[in-house]
Amino acid sequence: MQTILIIEDEIDIAELIGFNLERNQFVTEMAHDGEAGVEQAFKILPDLIVLDLMLPKKDGFTVFKELRNDPRTKQIPVLILTAKAQTEDRIAGLEIGADDYLTKPFSPKELILRIKAILKRHNKASSSSDYECPPFRFKKSSLEFFAAKEFIDLTATEFKLMLYLCERVNAPQDRYTLLKEVWGYHDDVNSRTLDTHMKRLRQKLGKHASLLETVRGVGYQIVPQ
Repeated sequence: MQTILIIEDEIDIAELIGFNLERNQFVTEMAHDGEAGVEQAFKILPDLIVLDLMLPKKDGFTVFKELRNDPRTKQIPVLILTAKAQTEDRIAGLEIGADDYLTKPFSPKELILRIKAILKRHNKASSSSDYECPPFRFKKSSLEFFAAKEFIDLTATEFKLMLYLCERVNAPQDRYTLLKEVWGYHDDVNSRTLDTHMKRLRQKLGKHASLLETVRGVGYQIVPQ
């Protein structure tokens, strides 16, 4: 059974999330402020973290950065849960490397579906064996990514997105397909999620960013070096 850490200061919301997760055969742990959330994450090393942004003692952005800066927790997927529904806040959450976000009020069913989708792609990306698409190399067992032998630190979602494109080199992938295969979405209403990840990927790829092409009116593709 997989363990989900819920870092949420509103106890009724945390318990609602925990109740629905346990109904779906997950083990849950809770923390109700940022400091306790970091301590719990380091202690139990959960399979996924549901993280609220508006937390006492340490806000969600600070908590997230501390988790990503520690080798024990840097690859644990994180779903941001927040009352901030403005586009800028959602984009900010994705830009720091969160795997997904959900705004309050939310549907418990949608939350469960998103958590399962994150875990599915995370587990798939973590499967054994390596893959090469010069100049890129993927170590699936450790989610390590290299460009021309240089290590580039990617989140689990960024890793899955790059791997999906590289396994289909020179073949344009439309936005709907990418959102479905990488995030588990079944519509294009979350297209800003894709654009944000592509922007961040290009920044991380540096001099190799030109190999990640935008195909106008379609989506994206990887072109050979």
